[in-house]
Order: sequence, then structure tokens, then C-alpha cells
Amino acid sequence: MTFRPTVLVALPNHELRWLGHFLLPRVFDGEHYFKIEPVSSGRVRLIHGEKFSGILVGLAKSKLEGETKSGFIAMNQALKNQAEAV
Repeated sequence: MTFRPTVLVALPNHELRWLGHFLLPRVFDGEHYFKIEPVSSGRVRLIHGEKFSGILVGLAKSKLEGETKSGFIAMNQALKNQAEAV
């Protein structure tokens, strides 16, 4: 699928957040975000997630909890591996 999301927040070293729609707004929306929070000196925590809303979300619940969640977990692990290899 191709989405043309709207960037809601772009704060370097803090947060990136965008909102995408499937078909039309409020049919199936996904607000995706990455937040960076300091943990200690020289360490940060990346918080990654997506909030889904819209009238079709209930129909896609199993896919969101299965494939989509698995994809996010895999991406997060790959990113962690890359960051820790530096």
C-alpha cells in the first residue's frame, strides 16, 4: 500500500509523528510515532507506536495484533541491533 501521510510533529532528537489514512479520513487512520527520551547520561529510549482509529479498525483487529505488531517488533529489534553496534 502507498500512503501519503501528514507530518504532525517533527522535532529533531525528540519526536516524529505522522497521520495516514486508508481511503478517506476516519475510515482507517493510523497515527504513527517515534519519541526519543533521555534515560541517563549517553543513553536514550526510543518509543515507537501507532494509534489506529476509524470505522474499519475493528475489522482489521486480528491483522493489527498479528502481522502489524510482529512487523513493528521486528523493526524495533533491527533498529536496536543497529544502534547498539555503533
